[in-house]
Amino acid sequence: MISLTNIEKVYRTDTIETLALNSISLDIAKGEFLSIMGPSGCGKSTLLNIMGLLDTPTRGQVQIADQPTQHLNDKQLAHFRNKKIGFIFQSYHLINDLKVLDNVELPLLYRHSAAKERRLLATAALEKVGLSNRIRHFPTQLSGGQKQRVAIARAIVGQPEIILADEPTGNLDSAMGHEIMDILLTLNKTEGTTIIMVTHDEIMARKTHRLVRLFDGTQVQ
Repeated sequence: MISLTNIEKVYRTDTIETLALNSISLDIAKGEFLSIMGPSGCGKSTLLNIMGLLDTPTRGQVQIADQPTQHLNDKQLAHFRNKKIGFIFQSYHLINDLKVLDNVELPLLYRHSAAKERRLLATAALEKVGLSNRIRHFPTQLSGGQKQRVAIARAIVGQPEIILADEPTGNLDSAMGHEIMDILLTLNKTEGTTIIMVTHDEIMARKTHRLVRLFDGTQVQ
């Protein structure tokens, strides 16, 4: 599903050059649940952003669902992301002025889906995460765990083949973190969604199929 070949990411300023990722090669199978661990600043989020086509490598190749991505322009990348990839962030990134249902519908607006179809798909996504009774609430009326459930619903509403999750349980207490993890595990098992999760939590990482560790931008496991 995802193939990374000799990925290198260098950040340059006028006075300094920082190697964020060094020669990362990684193949992720369709339907795999992979976790990525490592200390802060080791390149985990940079790697996830490159997988999600939000950032480009300085060197190396990214192939997703048999599609080489290095020659796609910005418009093509945006269309590809919207169709293939769902994103879950540690800080949720919900729009407080929009109701829960409207937040979940957002990715479908970029597909120019009809209003009725958007509503049906968003409602179904919220049912999957156990929030069908909160569709008319605003994010400010929800707990942290409920906000993350909304974020998951938004990520899956377009039925993507891949979900990229950056510290999805990082802002939650242990009990709520396990609930969110159970939702991701169910999506992976029942729908075959490929999931890549960045985490600092060894317990959560051990629930996934495979664990990759980074240190100073290099894969060490």
